[in-house]
Amino acid sequence: MRQPGQAMTPAEGGERLLVVDDEATVRELLAATLRFAGFRVSSAATGAEAVAAATAEPPDLVLLDVMLPDMDGFEVVGRLRELRPEGGGGPVPVLFLTARDRQADKVTGLSLGADDYVTKPFDLQELIARIRAILRRTTGHQPGVLHVGPLALDPDGHLVTRAGRPVRVSPTEFRLLHYLMENAGRVVSKAQILDRVWRYDFGGDASIVDTYISYLRRKVDTEEPKLIHTVHGTGYVIRGPRP
Repeated sequence: MRQPGQAMTPAEGGERLLVVDDEATVRELLAATLRFAGFRVSSAATGAEAVAAATAEPPDLVLLDVMLPDMDGFEVVGRLRELRPEGGGGPVPVLFLTARDRQADKVTGLSLGADDYVTKPFDLQELIARIRAILRRTTGHQPGVLHVGPLALDPDGHLVTRAGRPVRVSPTEFRLLHYLMENAGRVVSKAQILDRVWRYDFGGDASIVDTYISYLRRKVDTEEPKLIHTVHGTGYVIRGPRP
């Protein structure tokens, strides 16, 4: 499971998620990553804690480890279903997280009403995409399109446009542009970009950031106003035209 970047600040608002895992490291990593992605997150280490937390403040989605110290995740799902019966607004969506990848376990989880089943180790960005897909189905949530001046980026459709015209970018260029636009108006350093876009599995030269910024400029800054700016000695910032 890849780790997220160091520079994290919890985002306010967003859907409520409950992370249930008895491994403190996994639980804390998931909570930090999901807060950074814009969700409100609470956590629990046992099935009993999960049921209590869901009773006190019903979440929009539960990320649930199957193997818990007091009861398995399948039993937790049954108790959660009792909290929110079908006639009372629908059951809380559940995404199973587990190291058990037996087909029988997946069938059991899905037959109990789980919405998805992810096997450890998993990629954090893929996990966030699956969470958003479940929330779209169950709450109607649509992640907003990011706008900076004439530039627009649709995270779900993986689409970039400038003044309504499509801009073709590679997956890495898309991640880099997404990160810049999420932080529009704020200068981000090369180290922050490496952590967020390339993760900790990158062991090469940090100048790769300069290279990909150059690639992006050739695609999204081919006309005025220029949107991507260098702040010498600090990093990069994307901002719309000044009034």
